[in-house]
Amino acid sequence: IPEGKSTDCLRYLIGNGYLEPASETKFGYSATATYAEFLDVLYRMDGSPAMSGASDFKDVDSNKWFAKAVAWAAANGIVNGYGSGLFGPNDPVTREQLAAILYRYTAYCKASTTMNGDNLASFTDLSTVSGYALESMNWAVGEKLLKGANSKLDPKANATRAQVAAIIHRYLER
Repeated sequence: IPEGKSTDCLRYLIGNGYLEPASETKFGYSATATYAEFLDVLYRMDGSPAMSGASDFKDVDSNKWFAKAVAWAAANGIVNGYGSGLFGPNDPVTREQLAAILYRYTAYCKASTTMNGDNLASFTDLSTVSGYALESMNWAVGEKLLKGANSKLDPKANATRAQVAAIIHRYLER
């Protein structure tokens, strides 16, 4: 499944209740995915467990649609925020951030995050991967969740809704 403009992956996630359409008439496949949207997908994949209380993030209003997903992710060590009590729910999620969050979600699910070998050496932009994301990017590439293009991972690029859908679809089918 390509990471690009694949509506099949979006239909799959929407059809299984993991993702909301961008509107009644659009999937929003080329729109940039936000932290809140991505965490909401993972929260739904985990069965939307009941949450008592809100997160400690100052920029996450407890009345927002994503508040429970953020509280759940923070309580389970899936996200840490930016520091100073900020999370940035409406900020775009980059490809390396997506890999790091998915890696921590996998550990939370008690699934293996062990990866043998260096799966990143063939990418010409390896030096642009943030230190915190090296292990999770290596894992995501090794699991064939992130594929890159033209010998590049493009770790700092914002992930589109279509890319998130394709990566989650691959994750669920592995």
